[in-house]
Amino acid sequence: MCLTVQANSASGMHVSDECKLKFLELKAKRNYRFIVFKIDEKAQQVMIDKLGNPEETYEDFTRSIPEDECRYAVYDYDFTTPENCQKSKIFFIAWSPDTSRVRSKMLYASSKDRFKRELDGIQVELQATDPSEMSLDIIKGRVNL
Repeated sequence: MCLTVQANSASGMHVSDECKLKFLELKAKRNYRFIVFKIDEKAQQVMIDKLGNPEETYEDFTRSIPEDECRYAVYDYDFTTPENCQKSKIFFIAWSPDTSRVRSKMLYASSKDRFKRELDGIQVELQATDPSEMSLDIIKGRVNL
C-alpha cells in the first residue's frame, strides 16, 4: 500500500516507503519498465496495481491500464538520440478517462500533485483522458522537450 489519503488533513496524503522503493528501483536499477498505481477509495490509499518487467513493451503497459478507471502510472521510455546515444526518460501519466466515475476523477486530480512530488525523478508528465493522448507517438514526441 502506497499512500494514505487523509481526509481534512493539511498535508493531503502520506506516501509509504513501498511506493518510493519501487519507483527508485525503476529509476536506478531499472528493475521495472513501468508501475501502475491505483487509489483504493475504501481504504483511502494508493497502492501498486501492476509492476511491468523490464522486457515488457509500451503496448503491454497500455494494456495494464483499465479503459474506464483512473490510474497513475510511471513508464521508463528508452530511446536513441540523433547523436546515437542510448537514453531514457521517466514519464508520469495521469489517466482519467471520460468514462470513469466523477468521484474517482476528482480524487485522482486532487491527489496527483502531492503523489507526483514524492516520486523524485519524473521527467515528463502526461494527462490523458483518451488512449490517443498517451499513444507511443505522443511519448516519442515529448522526449525532446
